[in-house]
Amino acid sequence: MLIKNKSNESNAYYGRPIRRLVCLTERVEDLVAEFNRRIGLGAVNESDADKMDSDDPDENRRYRSFKKLMVWCPSARNLLRCDSPKQFTDMTISRIQLNEGSDGARGDDSASLKCAVADWLMERTPTPNPAIHRQDKSGRGFYNDVTGGLLCPVDYDWSNLTVRASIRDYHPDFRITACSWPSFLYEDGCYDPQNPTNGLFKGKLLIKAFKRVFTSPTSTYEEQPADSAARSVRNKNSGERRTRRDVSTLLNMRSIQPRAIAYVSVQLRFALSSAGSWRIVDDEFNHQEFYDNIVDYLELPPSPEAAKEVDDLLLWWNQKVFGRKFVSDYRPQQANRMSVAMTLSRRRI
Repeated sequence: MLIKNKSNESNAYYGRPIRRLVCLTERVEDLVAEFNRRIGLGAVNESDADKMDSDDPDENRRYRSFKKLMVWCPSARNLLRCDSPKQFTDMTISRIQLNEGSDGARGDDSASLKCAVADWLMERTPTPNPAIHRQDKSGRGFYNDVTGGLLCPVDYDWSNLTVRASIRDYHPDFRITACSWPSFLYEDGCYDPQNPTNGLFKGKLLIKAFKRVFTSPTSTYEEQPADSAARSVRNKNSGERRTRRDVSTLLNMRSIQPRAIAYVSVQLRFALSSAGSWRIVDDEFNHQEFYDNIVDYLELPPSPEAAKEVDDLLLWWNQKVFGRKFVSDYRPQQANRMSVAMTLSRRRI
């Protein structure tokens, strides 16, 4: 049995970004093991390991997650060296605590969104019937017309009652897998097969869920968050006292991260489903595969045109979530191309 102390509690705290910004399910030791595997193959340092692509896409994906771990959980660097038995024991305890912290954060976010999603959907007009309860998820998923429509793959027409019945009856021609994007990912749920990226990752419920997790519950009702001064005035006038910083501030996340979008997409899908407890595979739908599909789409664009499309999408997200806040971080000004730099360079000719 582990004896909790300040060091262990600190490790659990520092583990909280892992599910949100690093990986969905993998353990810290598995990510470190991938780095060590590359060192064992001849890499002298992290820079060398970066250049060692594997024939196994899972190993490459795991290493990319390791790199994110080093960014968002710097204390994990202490797990890269082991020079004594005592250090090995300390590392083992640290890994356990980091994993506990990461899973704890995911559980907290799941519980928060379970209630919030029910509230948001019950505010709709007309009100969903049957009602969507805050605590009981058994009436969600494809059993409910509202949550079913949001979960329905864009490849199927939920408005067609025959299709709807086929999905509920598990017809083999209407399987629910991670091979299709759920409707809630698209702006207004509209999917164009001729232009499948149009509106993708712009669903209103997705934005609300993201704000719920990373900014604050009240920000879900804002089109753009006010600056800190305006927010303080609003809170003071409403009698609301701000007692803690939001998650994005605690993580020092000053721009939208692709893995944060993927994480919230998984959390929202789980909140809309009828699953009572967290699971990687829900019937045939694999949440890990769903997460990987989103991360690959956003982090591995296959062409300059696709990279520009992702860049524009992330700018749109930053403006929706942060507004003017952190603009210098998510869209740095290219000062070397501005008039001052141009005139100064002209004088040196």
